[in-house]
Amino acid sequence: MTVRTAWAACPKGTPVMLMRDRLDVVFADEDFTHLYPSDGRPSFSPGQLALVSVLQFAENLSDRAAADAVRTRIDWKYGLGLELDDPGFDHSVLSEFRARLAEGSRADQLLQLMLDRLVAAGLLKGRGRQRTDATHVLAAVRRLSRLELAGESVRAALEEITEADPNWLVPLIEPEWAKRYGRKVEIGKVAGGKVAVRERAEEFGRDGQKLLTAVWAADAPGRLRMLRQVEILRRVWVHQYYWDREGQLRWREGTALPPASLRFDSPYDTDAHYCVKRDVQWSGYRVHVTESCDQDLPHLVTHVATTIAPVQDGQLTEKIHDDLATRRLAPAEHVVDTAYLSPAQIERAEHVHGITLLGPVLADNSRQAKADSGFGKTAFAIDWGNEQAICPRGATSVSWTELHISGHTYHQARFAERDCRPCPDRARCTSSATGSRSIAVLPQALHEIQMRNRLDQQTEQWQRRYAIRAGIESTLSQNVRAHGLRRSRYRGLTRTHVQHVLTAMACNLSRLANWHDTTSSTRRASRFQTLCTAAGFTII
Repeated sequence: MTVRTAWAACPKGTPVMLMRDRLDVVFADEDFTHLYPSDGRPSFSPGQLALVSVLQFAENLSDRAAADAVRTRIDWKYGLGLELDDPGFDHSVLSEFRARLAEGSRADQLLQLMLDRLVAAGLLKGRGRQRTDATHVLAAVRRLSRLELAGESVRAALEEITEADPNWLVPLIEPEWAKRYGRKVEIGKVAGGKVAVRERAEEFGRDGQKLLTAVWAADAPGRLRMLRQVEILRRVWVHQYYWDREGQLRWREGTALPPASLRFDSPYDTDAHYCVKRDVQWSGYRVHVTESCDQDLPHLVTHVATTIAPVQDGQLTEKIHDDLATRRLAPAEHVVDTAYLSPAQIERAEHVHGITLLGPVLADNSRQAKADSGFGKTAFAIDWGNEQAICPRGATSVSWTELHISGHTYHQARFAERDCRPCPDRARCTSSATGSRSIAVLPQALHEIQMRNRLDQQTEQWQRRYAIRAGIESTLSQNVRAHGLRRSRYRGLTRTHVQHVLTAMACNLSRLANWHDTTSSTRRASRFQTLCTAAGFTII
């Protein structure tokens, strides 16, 4: 009855119906036995809950709207294999299911189940081409200034202590606290400039320090120290304040703050961190999406990684390759932008996984290379056997030193002043008035990879091959605009990652529907266009 009614109501099909016909059962209950105990009250089918969660993000619905769709939408009943009179379930079941997915790597295992079905259906394969890019994700909590963070951290701790032991807290309360922390802390522009801001911040500091001192007193109940917001208050005070030589609590200047990867921006989500990338500033996370891009198959998301915002793209390259190899979906060619690759990563990808990491290597940023009128690094020949560099004039370096910079190893070759000072090309080689020229190169294998890639990426053939990377931008745009990727629905890194995995699976669902949609996409000609065509005019 459900099948007949669904096709009568939707003769062209819907994405849910097309997915059901192509993949049959995407998730079976047996795939989720490890999520549930063997005894207890019966639950709604976990396989169907998983599919409902994917459909929910495909249409960017709330939990309540998704549960209503299960009860009222014919195409959803068709996709889920339900009878028309099936009553569905309460919307709270969806949040309980996501909480189970947030434990360990269960969300990634759910994505793996879908990918296995796609591989079995011949819609996805390994050793093809894949591409990766990242975008920023806004946290679900309000973005706070440093001053608001200090005040709101005190308020959050007071709220939690009040719930845990109100009688202990009453003697500590000062008359101004009711007005200061009775409502959420919202501070606009503070009159009086930096001095007034510092005074207000140190006012919050004294209140918070009084509370922390009392909590850690010997006669205080031990359970208060274990409260989450009390520990968060302590961490915020470490990040934002310091003790001066006179023993006074002081507000840190911006230049004295810990790095953004260590401090957080809200007491309600300690995984939300501040970050700046070019002209974008945000507090939240960063999501890395990898998709297949073979011409004869649908473009499907194969990997999703969620990190705190300050984590740089290049730190995820090895993890993406390792995860894809574990899933037996490692590509033969992985197309990325500059942020994801370095000579060392190119070498590792090829050596460990047989992956060609394709992308523009960072250009030579030396003064000579930028001016394109001097002797850049490429103008020097390297004699690796004798550990020497030879300049364009034939002079040989006199020293060869190993350097360690930012975790990378370099070899520095320095030339003698007796060779550099009388050189007629000195102005083109170095800007030093008296010193000699030196160059720093990577170890031989990495240096050769770097030089070769810098030459290759200037060719038209390489640029045509690399042009396919642009497609990942449209995938990110689709997930942001259609599936709500830009803002996290939940607090915390693990729950946000569950959202991103379900969003990726929703994207795959829509891609499958479009791949199998045989409806003609030819645009109907306008009356004027038809007239011009009949009159012999060509419209380009």
